[in-house]
Amino acid sequence: MSNIYGDWLKQQREAADLTQQQLADMAIMTRSHIAHIEAGRRVPSKEDARRLDRALNTGNVLSSFLPEEDAAVADYFEAARQLESQAVAIGSSSIRRPGLLQYSHPCLAVLGTTYPPLSAEECDRRLVTRLERARLLDDPVTPVFWALLDEALLHRVVGDRRVMAGQLRHIAHLVEAGRVRVHVMPRDRGAYPVMQSMLSLMWFEDQPPVAYSEGIHVAKIHDSPAVVDRLQGAYYHALSDALSLRETVALLKSTAKDYEDDA
Repeated sequence: MSNIYGDWLKQQREAADLTQQQLADMAIMTRSHIAHIEAGRRVPSKEDARRLDRALNTGNVLSSFLPEEDAAVADYFEAARQLESQAVAIGSSSIRRPGLLQYSHPCLAVLGTTYPPLSAEECDRRLVTRLERARLLDDPVTPVFWALLDEALLHRVVGDRRVMAGQLRHIAHLVEAGRVRVHVMPRDRGAYPVMQSMLSLMWFEDQPPVAYSEGIHVAKIHDSPAVVDRLQGAYYHALSDALSLRETVALLKSTAKDYEDDA
């Protein structure tokens, strides 16, 4: 996203001879939150912007000229990816496989369905980005990660049946290794909260939690406490109806075996 807003905030802060920490104290925010806004990785909430205006004596400039919320997916995804790399805990719900649980073959199959088609170079670039995201799980502890998967994901063949078997066994392995927690929402549960789009909830050591939602050609980072709290509630409500960890692993393995037997 454009960083005109963040650059202007930094200029006003420096003109007032304030450090990021001093401005954070005056605006009742964290220093890292200020740093993310100045770097263009975060868009402040309206209340954050009002507090910054008061602290910097800038009238209502920061409140009035907040960046447009209808930004492109690519712009918001880059900001979300930066936040994801700093999170200490991530909760995901998706109508497709979360990027952190994918490996190369399914990634290539998904990228091959993009319209208009991608060039080989662009496909390779996006594949590298997705695989780099998945390397977050190379750390044995942080971030804590759990995912809610719709059972329909297990039965939609992406790539071929061998690729599907490999993907499901990969997820089962991560769960059994204790690195992630995954819960499948059975098809017979019907409709449930958060099924309409991809949702990612992120928690941090030194700043408030945020949420990231994504649909077709639209995406948004949510940092309003009220909105994040509502999305967290919907996520936990849905998790309560999902299969247990043990049931999920059993289903992943049995479905993978079915794919292998029919391959």
